[in-house]
Amino acid sequence: MLDRDGYRPNVGIILCNWRNEVFWGKRVKEHSWQFPQGGIKPGETPVQAMYRELQEEVGLLPAHVKILGRTRNWLRYEVPARWLKRDWRGNYRGQKQIWFLLRLVGRECDVRLRASERPEFDAWRWNDYWIPLESGDRFQARRLPARAHRARPLSVSRPRPQAARRGNRSRRADLTVRAQGASDA
Repeated sequence: MLDRDGYRPNVGIILCNWRNEVFWGKRVKEHSWQFPQGGIKPGETPVQAMYRELQEEVGLLPAHVKILGRTRNWLRYEVPARWLKRDWRGNYRGQKQIWFLLRLVGRECDVRLRASERPEFDAWRWNDYWIPLESGDRFQARRLPARAHRARPLSVSRPRPQAARRGNRSRRADLTVRAQGASDA
C-alpha cells in the first residue's frame, strides 16, 4: 500500500530496557542489526501496526511494554533506485515512518524471536543507544537513525537544544515524541 506520493506507511520501534539500552535484532541469515519495524496494513492505525510488528518480530505483547512516546509526524526516506525491485520502479519512492519509543516492562525471557512462522531476527542484544552507525543495517542505519541521533530519544521530551537555537529546525525531521494517547494520524 503506497500513498499518493509513492511512500509505503511503516512503523519503527525503539525498545529500551530499564538501563536505557535499546533492542537490536539481527536479521535472519545476515550480519545486519536493526530496530524492529514493518509496514502498516490497510485499516490499521500506526499503534495497531506497532503492536502487531512487535509481536511478530519480537514476540512481545502489549502487556510487556509501555509506550513512552512517538514521533509527531511522518519521517520519510527515499530508497536508492539501485535497491528497488524492478516492478517497484516508477511508483515506489521509499517509506514514511512513525517511530515509537517503548520501555520493556515485562521480562527479557518474554522476548521470543520465533513467535511467528517467518521470523525476521535470529539473534538479539541490548546496546547503548549511542553506537556507531556502521553497526546497523547499511541503508536504514544511515538514513532515519542518523536523524534520530539529533534527538534525545530516551529523555522523551525535547529535541537537542542547539538544533532549535540554530533556527534550522525546519530542515530536520521533527523527532520530539508525544505522550501516550496522542492521535494516530
